[in-house]
Amino acid sequence: MDKVSDNNNTYSDCELTQSLRERAMKREQPILRSNAWRTAMMRAKKAEVLLLDVDGVLTDGTLFYSGASEEIKGFNTLDGFGLRLLRDAGIAVGLITARSSEAVSRRAKELKLEHVYTDCRNKKEAYAAVLEQHGWKPEQTAYMGDDWLDLPVLMQVGCSFAPANAAAEIRRQVDYVTERSGGHGAVREACELILEAKGLLSQLLHEYMQTT
Repeated sequence: MDKVSDNNNTYSDCELTQSLRERAMKREQPILRSNAWRTAMMRAKKAEVLLLDVDGVLTDGTLFYSGASEEIKGFNTLDGFGLRLLRDAGIAVGLITARSSEAVSRRAKELKLEHVYTDCRNKKEAYAAVLEQHGWKPEQTAYMGDDWLDLPVLMQVGCSFAPANAAAEIRRQVDYVTERSGGHGAVREACELILEAKGLLSQLLHEYMQTT
C-alpha cells in the first residue's frame, strides 16, 4: 500500500481518501441558522433591491478628514463581494445617504451600484423615487440602516436590516440585526441572507468552487 508523508506523519492511500471524504462531507453540511435569520428569510424572499445607508453600515461610522478637508472612509471587501453576488443574481443595489463625498461616489462606481442618492436628508423621498422608477412594491425592497434618519425607510420596506452597532431604537425596529458591525461585514451578512432566502446562496458558492 502506498504511503504519503505530511509534516513527518505518514498516511496510507485509504487514510487520505477517508480524510478527503470527511472534508467533502463537512463542506456539504448545512450552516446552522438562528431563528431570527430564518424569520427574516421569509420577508427577504421577495426582495428585488437592497438599499443601504453608508456611514455606520458600509463603514464603521468613523469619519477622517485630511488636511485638504477631504473626507476619508474605509470600506470592507467582504461587503463589496457580497454586493457583487447580489448583482450577479439579478438583485439591484443602491445607496441612500445623508452625506456626500468623493469616497462614496468612487466606491459606488467601483461596485457598479445602480441607485445612488447622496446628501439626502429626506431618505423617504429618495426611497419613493426608487419605487417609482422601477415599479417595485415596498415588499420587494430591503434596506439596512443604523440611525434615526433611516427609520422612515426601514418602516416601509419588505425586509429591514441593522448592523450590530446600530442605535438601540433601530435594532428594535428591524427584521434582522446582523452579528457583524457596520464596516466589518454586516452588509455581506445581509446579502447572504437574501441570497439564501431566494435559494441562490449554495448555487453561487458551488459555481465559485468550480472555477477557483
